[in-house]
Amino acid sequence: MQAWIPITIAAAFSQNLRFMLQKRLKDTRLSSTGATLARFVYSAPLVAVVLVAYLGVTDQSAPVPDGRFFLFAFTGGIAQILATICVIALFSERNFAVGITFKKTEVVLTALVGLAVLDEGVGLAGGLAIAVGFLGLILLSDPPTGGKPGLRRFFNRAAALGLGAGFLFSVSAIGYRGAALSLPVQDVVARAGFTLAVVTAFQSVVMLIWMSLREAGQISRVLAAWRVGALVGLSSMIGSFCWFTAFALQNAALVKALGQVELLFSYAATLFVFRETVTGREYAGTALILTSVLVLVLFLK
Repeated sequence: MQAWIPITIAAAFSQNLRFMLQKRLKDTRLSSTGATLARFVYSAPLVAVVLVAYLGVTDQSAPVPDGRFFLFAFTGGIAQILATICVIALFSERNFAVGITFKKTEVVLTALVGLAVLDEGVGLAGGLAIAVGFLGLILLSDPPTGGKPGLRRFFNRAAALGLGAGFLFSVSAIGYRGAALSLPVQDVVARAGFTLAVVTAFQSVVMLIWMSLREAGQISRVLAAWRVGALVGLSSMIGSFCWFTAFALQNAALVKALGQVELLFSYAATLFVFRETVTGREYAGTALILTSVLVLVLFLK
């Protein structure tokens, strides 16, 4: 088995756990941006410590990045902040599993962005997966109360947040892969760890500046919620490190495709943790999106 496969599965599991914790934070005490800040501000110090320890144990110096690295890393960092806010806001519109499924449109969008930016194509199988996934999105984009048919099926808050999150996460994935590949080192762990350390530090600074200007009271709430926040930071560090390592090893579209295994984890959380219901329409839409994932995993070259 290629190394990127178990690494990606571990990333998906950790990411689902982190979203569960962030949902709890938002439900009880924090805004969408506050729950997003918790992810970065608690994980950045952990990432820095782990990177320094790894470089020391392996007797390596830190990589020297160039302008291309910072362009990719900072673009990916901003896109990830906005995408995370969209996902957490989406939890107020739909149940946990459907919110994650909307976000998973990123798999087909990553293939398109990867083709445009890194010239990593998907072929005919990618096009088929996009079509099947779009049919699933049609089923999932209806309001849970049974909205009117027609264009309102597509133009509602849940669909906008989900598609926005999917696109922004695809931009962040390509940004992180481009940043890692630009570093002049061969050690995959060092490349992934250094990229993650720079990105999380940048994201923490950006979020703290933004919230001090717009939501100053939320910063103190994030710090007060340190028990859950620390768990968010730990799960975020583990998940992000696995994602960054997988991106350094494999085409980002393939990594995101396999990462759809997160849907299985999210449905388990919906049914057994949050005690939320899942409708037949939502099961059907998710099945189509999972079919598109299988097409990508089995046939994307």
